[in-house]
Amino acid sequence: MDKLGHGIQKVISKMFVIGITGSLGSGKTTVANMFRRKGAKILDADKIAHGFLVPGTLCFKQIVKCFGSAILAKGHIDRARLAKIVFDNENQLKKLCRIVHPEVIKRIKAQVRIFRAKKNKYSLILDAPLLFEAGLDTICDYVIVVRAGQKVQIARIQKRSHWTQSEILKRMKAQMPMNKKVARANFVIDNQGNINQTRKGVEALWQELKKTRK
Repeated sequence: MDKLGHGIQKVISKMFVIGITGSLGSGKTTVANMFRRKGAKILDADKIAHGFLVPGTLCFKQIVKCFGSAILAKGHIDRARLAKIVFDNENQLKKLCRIVHPEVIKRIKAQVRIFRAKKNKYSLILDAPLLFEAGLDTICDYVIVVRAGQKVQIARIQKRSHWTQSEILKRMKAQMPMNKKVARANFVIDNQGNINQTRKGVEALWQELKKTRK
């Protein structure tokens, strides 16, 4: 972990909204779950986005209208079919983002407002792969970027999916480059390989954050 202490004095409340982001396969959700075991609550941007893809929602109707019924399987959006379309064509990806992202951002901001209004004593972790791209870093007290090398990322993704290396690289290309994310982070946690080192990094950061609570 590096950049520890950058901007550490700006939060004076008993709770924090902490954005966690990283590139595909970097392990951001692994790190988010480590914070959950410390007592933090998780707001998962991907789960929120998936909720807008279910039949009956306005986003569902707009997506089917835009991309056609070929993306459906038993009346539901087949995310693999949809991904094949959008990650092969940048313009198609932009169309999908214009439909889904505003709704996801609106929902996340509403939930963060509710969380802050309750003046909770625990922290809220916003697990969001497109945190910077969506401008959600502006509603966070701190942003943590989870970093790993590209070879490690690809190997991890291939273990849990049937994606080819070419498909993985297309998805990575659709995200902000890792070096730009690191440059904008308050903290960086290295998740290159040794999970125990990652845990130590999370623990060190957690203890620093606890010191700032009043």
